[in-house]
Amino acid sequence: MAMNYNAKDEVDGGPPCAPGGAAKTRRPDNTAFKQQRLPAWQPILTAGTVLPTFFIIGLIFIPIGIGIFVTSNNIREIEIDYTGTEPSSPCNKCLSPNVTSCFCTINFTLEESFEGNVFMYYGLSNFYQNHRRYVKSRDDSQLNGDPSALLNPSKECEPYRRSEDKPIAPCGAIANSMFNDTLELFLVTNESDLTLTPITLKKKGIAWWTDKNVKFRNPPGAGSLEEKFKDTTKPVNWHQPVYKLDTDEDNNGFINEDFIVWMRTAALPTFRKLYRLIERRSDLHPTLPAGQYYLNITYNYPVHSFDGRKRMILSTISWMGGKNPFLGIAYITIGSISFLLGVVLLVINHKYRNSSNTADITI
Repeated sequence: MAMNYNAKDEVDGGPPCAPGGAAKTRRPDNTAFKQQRLPAWQPILTAGTVLPTFFIIGLIFIPIGIGIFVTSNNIREIEIDYTGTEPSSPCNKCLSPNVTSCFCTINFTLEESFEGNVFMYYGLSNFYQNHRRYVKSRDDSQLNGDPSALLNPSKECEPYRRSEDKPIAPCGAIANSMFNDTLELFLVTNESDLTLTPITLKKKGIAWWTDKNVKFRNPPGAGSLEEKFKDTTKPVNWHQPVYKLDTDEDNNGFINEDFIVWMRTAALPTFRKLYRLIERRSDLHPTLPAGQYYLNITYNYPVHSFDGRKRMILSTISWMGGKNPFLGIAYITIGSISFLLGVVLLVINHKYRNSSNTADITI
């Protein structure tokens, strides 16, 4: 039997049902959720609710900001740039392309003593570790000690995947560009005859625990570390293979902490990475007393080709970390703006409320 066409049926959801069938409908179910009958609450913004909010935010944020800013300013920090681009710099001689290994010494003075544990960082500028191809140029399975990945690294490591017909360990651009300057610190205890006292620099304990014990592992098996890496070769820019990074077996190979710190890429082109720890030995004496110091540098890492800069940073820390006044300034700024807005709105409310009351009386 033929059926009549009805445009309204098409709009409502297709052809009608056969006679006697259930009628189709697009109407939502008659529930509170689908029919939008749920109870709702919408605040009514009045002067009595808005003004206290602005004042409370201001009164809370400003003291917090002042506390954070003062804490940040109490952190001792000094930066020594040793790039050597200035002709008067002791490290200027190391910029010559004919120099393969260079040594230079920079003397500086600490005006104030550094209390507590002191952290030594190396800093690089104009170095884009956040480049997409650079960040991907690594093999996490190889770094975790997987024997198959050790001999057959990921293709993400190209062009630093193989060299001399052997797999590179560790492979990739990140490992190939590892920072390799050596920094030594000496205190001048007698200026007349230049008696130098070496500052003990601790090289263990600078990496994250999860990186040291979970993400980075040496290949399993018996034998020495050199035997475990015997079928691999060093990265192109390295002076020695990975199993000779340290004489301490707990800080050698893939679990070398200098290597682990470098492999955690930075988000910005100007960054610093932890190099050494200077632990406080006595509560009676400062960790680094005020005075003259010598920084001995084995200058290996080239930065002049990409207009980069290198620096050494000595810093103490507080409960909020290293020196960074931005957070305190941000809190003070937001609190001041909020308090100022509260004052302006209070004046406006007071003025127009009195005008409205006067108009009502006049009428």
